[in-house]
Amino acid sequence: MRGLVLAIFMVWASVAGAQNCRDVKFGDQAPRPPQNASRDIVGQSLDEIVERGWILFAVYDEFPPFVFKKDGKAVGIDIDLGRLIAETLGVEARFNIVGAGENVDADLRNNVWKGPLVSGRVSNVMLHIPYDRELQCRNELVVLTGHYFQETIAIAYRKADYPDGGPTPPYFRYDSVGVENDSLADFYLSGIANGQIIPNMTRYDSTEDAMAALREGEVKAVMGPLTQLQFGKDAQVAVHQPPLVGLSRGKWTLGVAVRHSWRPLGYAVDDAIRAAVEDGRMAKIFGQYRVEYNAPEW
Repeated sequence: MRGLVLAIFMVWASVAGAQNCRDVKFGDQAPRPPQNASRDIVGQSLDEIVERGWILFAVYDEFPPFVFKKDGKAVGIDIDLGRLIAETLGVEARFNIVGAGENVDADLRNNVWKGPLVSGRVSNVMLHIPYDRELQCRNELVVLTGHYFQETIAIAYRKADYPDGGPTPPYFRYDSVGVENDSLADFYLSGIANGQIIPNMTRYDSTEDAMAALREGEVKAVMGPLTQLQFGKDAQVAVHQPPLVGLSRGKWTLGVAVRHSWRPLGYAVDDAIRAAVEDGRMAKIFGQYRVEYNAPEW
């Protein structure tokens, strides 16, 4: 589901193509006009958060290396990032671990500015939100800020199967490749070479499952987000980033979302993240999970 959420975001953003809000329908013209929610539902201001002593982060469930379970506890890059932000604010970090909705807009609605229709709660900050001007225009009740890394599409492969170097997509007309079902990699490989790659594709519930299959030799390669591929590889697997012809958007910036009415909180979170990027603490967090840190382009 998370792969589908991201794929929908990437395709929608590339198709829309506008560089301002003029051509984006929002407010009363949007498909789902925003509705007001009371102050006790939408969260707290920065001063109230500091006074009560804790801040609530929304993070995606089972999304290694960003969030996963170890010894029964949630760990990962986004968990560490939440704690870093909370420490900067002088409060305790608490986490609302959520499943991905039908798209990023729904995730913002359910976890940042309104809340789900049945049970659940909104959070003060949601992590791992792709930044895009169109997404911001469509969701005027949130502020997208705090860019903390840049993700990109890559290919993991078994070294023994490709001793002369990593494969490019044309190899998969003959070789097996794994992808997360309904992900950007799935859509891309399905659409090139007039569908000739489809018979050699194996779709998995997650990139994590695809990487497990690669380690076991069930497929020769896996295509997906670089960070997830690096986290899932072993000594028999390598990862590379070949040119991907026809992929209009192979990299994207990830940041955070806060409700529009709590801009001082957004500023404070952005300051904490920027400082961690500049002084190396962010790269250290990523390094602890054996993945390469790619700084955002501010």
